[in-house]
Amino acid sequence: MIISRTPFRISFFGGGTDYPAWFHENGGAVLSTTIDKYCYISCRKLPPFFEYKHRIVYSKFEQVNETDEIFHPSVRETFKFANVTDGLEIHHDGDLPARSGIGSSSSFTVGLLNALYALQGKMVSKRKLAIDAIHIEQEMIKENVGSQDQIIAAFGGFNKIEFSNEHHFEISPVTIGQSRLQELENHLMLFFSGFTRIASKIAQDQVAKIKDNTQELKTMRSMVEEAIHILNGNGDIADFGKLLHESWQLKKNLSDKVSNSHIDHVYEMACKAGAIGGKILGAGGGGFALFFVKPEDREKLKEALNFLLYVPFGFDASGSRIAYYSEDFRDEV
Repeated sequence: MIISRTPFRISFFGGGTDYPAWFHENGGAVLSTTIDKYCYISCRKLPPFFEYKHRIVYSKFEQVNETDEIFHPSVRETFKFANVTDGLEIHHDGDLPARSGIGSSSSFTVGLLNALYALQGKMVSKRKLAIDAIHIEQEMIKENVGSQDQIIAAFGGFNKIEFSNEHHFEISPVTIGQSRLQELENHLMLFFSGFTRIASKIAQDQVAKIKDNTQELKTMRSMVEEAIHILNGNGDIADFGKLLHESWQLKKNLSDKVSNSHIDHVYEMACKAGAIGGKILGAGGGGFALFFVKPEDREKLKEALNFLLYVPFGFDASGSRIAYYSEDFRDEV
């Protein structure tokens, strides 16, 4: 049996500039970090004693004989990509819910790829994991997704990622001291809105309006460098929160599906309770809300948003990795 562990992520700045429709002509950049919440994929060869060939367990339960019969898009297309021929059993467990803005679909794809490569006895680079996952999601599943989630899930850590063309990206760890990084972490709070959404539908609307949002996207791209400058400096870290607020206001202009009356109400309540800035993670429309707040105001914010689920978290630097590997399963898939 193989078990992969792949982190979820928080994207701070630059989201929207990682879509190929944008960065092929304009370049793109994001500032993201992985967190200590994970997607676990267990994978084993299925003994040939059943009436079905593959068993896939996630929020649904699938038993199929042919790869094309698999309903789960990522499992189906990743099996095709990896040329899976033997029967397999796949189990998914996640610390956070899917479709909630924390890059869960890409963490799933990266984690499944990592597990399948390990089952074949292969150790591949994090860059290959990321590029393969991007290909599967964008070219095979044909989802309206950007390119940052697959990269940050594969590599892990707090990074600036720059995009220039289909397979060229540069990932640069943000070089700040541990005390400054801890200070940032102490100013962040994560809440679950209570409902999920299909990010691809929201992203489709954003991509369709890219030419109309040129100025907003250029400004959001420039905020990546500004945020890194704040973190590398000795000034008030609250400036990072103020920049988050500015970015959220711009993001809402990209599509009328990014926010709604409920999200706007939550954001307003958070600001009244001391939040300096914040955003809805991912494409928007629901899922997780991240807020930047002074440590002394954390309890006040938690009380104001007591109708939401507060989710403590820390930064993670490990990226996707094989958490368990049984030597009994070295044969190729």
